[in-house]
Amino acid sequence: MNINLREVICTSRDGDRFWRMPECYIRGSTIKYLRIPDEVIDMVKEEVLQKSKGRGEVRGRGGPQRGRGGR
Repeated sequence: MNINLREVICTSRDGDRFWRMPECYIRGSTIKYLRIPDEVIDMVKEEVLQKSKGRGEVRGRGGPQRGRGGR
């Protein structure tokens, strides 16, 4: 899982220096631990629900007709 972050505060390894970065890309293989506040997760869930209301049925990649097995 790769991550693009905006408005990042970076901390030095020893924890005594900080600096701001407008954006940061982190490759998934370097991620050891990720903590996301519950408020952010709730915000994303609400946003997804609002977007799906206008589209009708919510489907995964390719819709229900795709998958393993026969067609």
